[in-house]
Amino acid sequence: MEFSAQQIAGLLGGALYGNANAMVRDVAPIEQAQAHHLSFITDEKYLPYLTTSKAGVILITRSVVEGKVTFPEGEGKAGGAVILVDNARAAMGQLLSLVSKAMNPPKQGIEQPCCISEGVQVPADAYVGAFAYIGKNVRLGAGVQIYPNVYIGDNVTIGDHTVLYAGVRVYAHCVVGKDCILHAGVVVGSDGFGFEPDPQGVNQKIPQIGNVIIEDDVEIGANTTVDRAMMGSTIIRKNAKIDNLVQIAHNVEIGEGTFCCAQVGIAGSTKIGKHCVLAGQVGVAGHIEIADNCMFGAQSGVPGNVRKPGVYMGYPAIDAATWRRAVVRFKQSGK
Repeated sequence: MEFSAQQIAGLLGGALYGNANAMVRDVAPIEQAQAHHLSFITDEKYLPYLTTSKAGVILITRSVVEGKVTFPEGEGKAGGAVILVDNARAAMGQLLSLVSKAMNPPKQGIEQPCCISEGVQVPADAYVGAFAYIGKNVRLGAGVQIYPNVYIGDNVTIGDHTVLYAGVRVYAHCVVGKDCILHAGVVVGSDGFGFEPDPQGVNQKIPQIGNVIIEDDVEIGANTTVDRAMMGSTIIRKNAKIDNLVQIAHNVEIGEGTFCCAQVGIAGSTKIGKHCVLAGQVGVAGHIEIADNCMFGAQSGVPGNVRKPGVYMGYPAIDAATWRRAVVRFKQSGK
């Protein structure tokens, strides 16, 4: 697929400078881009590439160049074009979404062999891949995409246009909302880690009879696990984004729009607020609450309640500015 600079500017509502007829058919980082590539700049440190990059079209966040670089009408990068937009990363995402839909249109139909329990209705516009298993009383929404080797247990609900990639497992009684994406190897509804030693010291399993509820527009990365509740529900609120290799324990609640990056671990019965960010390898203790709009730096440990929005780092996680000063003193004390 090829697009001209003029077409791209029209789609994005951006200000076009340079060669309106410049054609691109692929994307690349600004450092590596060639004449057939679309690239973008969202940070001032990449501006020097404006004079050296061979990219055919460059999207630039307007605020990055204001007062620093000008692009007179009819000029710009030699042979190419520059398009100024409010947010180049978001604009690139918008374009890639259009291209992705064109390259990977939704599938339809039922491949064989697969096992679909009697009475389960598969919508006409849905897709069920080979070797998928769909249990009793499962409800499938319009346009769902169930890739090969997916397991869906009894009494599960999958919402409209949700995608379950190869090898996803959704245990019985769980609910997955609309427009969700579960990547390969995701497990939803495995037992929470609940045991209690008896008088002889033998660990006895506590049955986990709750479920998992995943609301609309949630994306969960490959090989992430979301445990079912002991009682009630483990809940992932709408628009939350969970990375690869994350562990979410029983009865946890992840707030709307919250990000959990790779290798985050959240212990049982913890409630995380809206629009939080847990960077890579953050560990969160059980039975605590975290306020809305909290950000935790990589490898932070959160052992107790966090009542105030802010940026936190370290173990135990404290205000990020205080942690940075403490690290300086740690280094000095070692000399």
